Amino acid sequence: MKIRLLAAATIASLTMVCGMAHADQLSDIKKKGELVVGVLGTDEPLSFIDPKTRELVGYDVDMGRAVAQKLGVKPVFKQITLAARIPELQQGRIDLLAASLTHNKEREGQIDFSLTTFITGQKVMVKANNPIKDVPELAGKRVATAKGSSMEVNIKKAVPTANVISFDTSPQALVAMQQGKAVAFVNDEMSLVRAMVELGDKRTEYKILPANISVEPLALGIRKGEAEFKKVVDETLRELESSGKAENLYEHWFGQKSSLKMGKRSFKIDSDKIDE
Repeated sequence: MKIRLLAAATIASLTMVCGMAHADQLSDIKKKGELVVGVLGTDEPLSFIDPKTRELVGYDVDMGRAVAQKLGVKPVFKQITLAARIPELQQGRIDLLAASLTHNKEREGQIDFSLTTFITGQKVMVKANNPIKDVPELAGKRVATAKGSSMEVNIKKAVPTANVISFDTSPQALVAMQQGKAVAFVNDEMSLVRAMVELGDKRTEYKILPANISVEPLALGIRKGEAEFKKVVDETLRELESSGKAENLYEHWFGQKSSLKMGKRSFKIDSDKIDE
């Protein structure tokens, strides 16, 4: 009996220690002197490899750098896949997700989120000679998108009978549509605009359907229960907004200073609430 009680006490003690270690992520990050940020690296202009410098750059990357600077530690960026984003964070392989991450109710049970860093819509691209004019017309059609993404979930909700084909990355899904393996490609609007820019003279061969299949608030992902770390992340984002740096980042990556030349920013970094 004493042995059993001792074993139980030991397990309880270990559980408490592990729980304390887990709950003190902020101290751990400062102690090791680096912030490991998970990024996609394939989703320009959020995160991508600069062809000149071969370094990771982008809007999400700048958000990660800002948090690291606030903490006084070195930012270390780790490329991950869409499907691996949440598992990598949950298992402690990364400290922060800055990976084109949509904040939705389903994911709130798995991880915590920062304030909203960007708001975009998800849309559909098809070939210009395709007679499809609206999203419901994708019923029974092959539609390409990225595996493990909110696009994959939302197109199935919007058109339940669509034959959704998922690829490891959005660029692979786009190529599939271009090669005729699917009639449509689903992605967020800014990425579709980027794809049209990169198509150059061939952009007239494609069109983006006007209707959104959803409106997506993007945010940084934080391990569940790390209240102190989340507080610092949100403080960093509020400071970017109040100083005007957030507006400048938007203009640099999405606005008139960028190749996308998207419209004026329609949101501010001031809330982590989402529509029910």
